[in-house]
Amino acid sequence: MPRRDALDVASPSRARMSNYLLGGKDHYGADRVACERLLEVVPSARAVAVAAHEFLLRVTSYLAREHGVRQFIVFGVGLPTTVGVHQVAQSIDARARVVYADDDPLALVHCRALWEDWRRTVVQRAGPLEAGDLLLDPEVRRVIDMRLPVAVTFVSALYSVPGPVAAARVLKEVAGLLPPGSFLVASHLVSEEAQVRRRAEVVLQRAVGGACGHVWARSEVASLFDSLRLLVPGLVDVSRWRPGSDCVVRVGSSAWSEYGAVAVVA
Repeated sequence: MPRRDALDVASPSRARMSNYLLGGKDHYGADRVACERLLEVVPSARAVAVAAHEFLLRVTSYLAREHGVRQFIVFGVGLPTTVGVHQVAQSIDARARVVYADDDPLALVHCRALWEDWRRTVVQRAGPLEAGDLLLDPEVRRVIDMRLPVAVTFVSALYSVPGPVAAARVLKEVAGLLPPGSFLVASHLVSEEAQVRRRAEVVLQRAVGGACGHVWARSEVASLFDSLRLLVPGLVDVSRWRPGSDCVVRVGSSAWSEYGAVAVVA
């Protein structure tokens, strides 16, 4: 996928659309129009987007508290939100280190301005298909000690990958580069209703020029983890992954939800 070096405010972007759905302020008219069209097809899209973000923060807290993880690499970070992974991890241990990765120019500018400190929190340009290269990057290895466990997250981040087979290859490559005791986290939009998938994909792919916007069936998300051991409760609607006070009821449905899991790297 060609990179967009210039900021294009006339066309929607995945990062800005996500920001709109999460209640942020860093979006433009084109992003709002695209999101409203999506909401006409799936009225629960906003609630599901929020559930996915809360899943990412909840997983971060759980892995830091229960498994002692102090290093995180976050793909598809998007526009900064009120609370980020580094804030959750560093509230548990101030020494925690986080690398954020995205290939959206505006996301990079905002994240670098608001979150990067070049010691414990850095921002790099990379999409999921470049995950292997990122993990080998000397700048990343300056921050992340690959001799110690690392959690690598792809929460709502695999839309630019051309299908679940390619996404599974990405996860397998990343798992092969991580030390034992590390974790892989991934989630993706799913719909068990073919008509909803088709209608939503038309909206999403038109919005971003065909660069992303694929909606999968649950079985396709499950295929990402075929060779990996999952933490309990396994692959579930993300609002049901170890829910706390932030999500006491299931948000998704068979028509539209985000499914995800946390896998252990042996």
